[in-house]
Amino acid sequence: MTIMQMFNFPRRSLMALAALCVFAVPALAQVQKLDRVVAVVDDDVVMASELQARMDTIAQQIAAQNVQAPPMEILRRQVLEQLIVERLQLQMGARAGVTISDAELDQAIARVQQNMGASPEQFQQKLEADGISNNAFRQQIRQELIIRRVEQGSVNRRIQITDQDINNFLRSKEGEFWKSPQYQLGHILIAVGSSAPAEEVSAAREKAQSIYDKARGGEDFRALAISNSAGQNALQGGDLGWRKTVELPTLFADALDGLKVGDTTEPFRSDAGFHLLKIHDQRGGASEQVVEQTKVRHVLVKTSAIRTDDDAYKLLMDLREKIESGELKFEDAARDNSEDIGTMLQGGDLGWSNPGQFVPEFTQAMNNTPVGEMSMPFRSQFGWHLLQVEGRRQQDMTEQYIRNQAANLLRNRRYEEELQNWRQEIRDQAYVEIKLPELKDPSATDAAEDQP
Repeated sequence: MTIMQMFNFPRRSLMALAALCVFAVPALAQVQKLDRVVAVVDDDVVMASELQARMDTIAQQIAAQNVQAPPMEILRRQVLEQLIVERLQLQMGARAGVTISDAELDQAIARVQQNMGASPEQFQQKLEADGISNNAFRQQIRQELIIRRVEQGSVNRRIQITDQDINNFLRSKEGEFWKSPQYQLGHILIAVGSSAPAEEVSAAREKAQSIYDKARGGEDFRALAISNSAGQNALQGGDLGWRKTVELPTLFADALDGLKVGDTTEPFRSDAGFHLLKIHDQRGGASEQVVEQTKVRHVLVKTSAIRTDDDAYKLLMDLREKIESGELKFEDAARDNSEDIGTMLQGGDLGWSNPGQFVPEFTQAMNNTPVGEMSMPFRSQFGWHLLQVEGRRQQDMTEQYIRNQAANLLRNRRYEEELQNWRQEIRDQAYVEIKLPELKDPSATDAAEDQP
């Protein structure tokens, strides 16, 4: 069990993760000395002081939640296992070269402050009141961020969501329910039996059509329902509440197809009579996702010890002048000069791109360049670029949006299961020697400070 589980904080929630450290560090700050090693974990160790500090923190949190704590020996065993796994994750991060920049760390701490509704001064006062140094707090946050990054990188590689997985989900009853929008509906029923005489059916149809015309003309649908509907909810303005389309009779769901908020269906008949439905509001489901795509080519030139920023800029300007004069084609310039190995052989062709696909500098230059023209040379984290916009189009991405959302849902479901499997695997594969006897309280063994 991890510390995030004990506090019911999801690992993927950076806000909750970082906020946890506000509670986790004080106990560490109160420790005056390292008493002894309680576990050897590959090339690292867990100290008794760390174990007791974490236990104190968790015990305080359990007490604050008015939850009965497990027996001390069970809690100690769980906390020690948690610390062991954390040590393994930090070692994996160090071997993989995972680092957290000061800027990223500052952003995480700023989000903690924002979540607490505290100003930087108030947050600092809170740390000081709890006896936490800035360095200790920053180090704890940094370690948690490293663990989170190691987990995400390791676990996500284990999860493969195929097109067939997505298809199976979307075709299932659960998938149909998930992608179905939820409507706040109004309903009017003009009652006429299925075996009623033709003249009664005709009169009911005309009345329903008249009500439809009034609703389309701007009259209040709820008032029309109260005055005319024979439905069960007539006196409530025909309000059916919030309904997903999969929860509605097929006849109703079919009538709503293609309508949007504020629309009223034309009268349609069932055995009970003629119905009208109005969509007062909508939530959930997949609304239409139309995006502007841009077709673009680029040349990438990287700087090095022998090529300065000025050199890269001058090279791209020279290429730009030759392309504008007709001496050189853009795709030929990319094939001969671009250092983007993924596109250089295709003449720098990046294809049709969606919003947010590229880094901000590239996106800004692309958006500011008219179709058929080239940008000026500009720099990003990857080097210097020259781009040419070949076209723009509006593309309906609704179906792709639905599939992407479904893939995310399936991936998130598998994440927690795979996370636990992965943690158990790295624990089983590691060298771990527990020095602490199974039921012995480390806080009661001060006399054993000279033990290894």
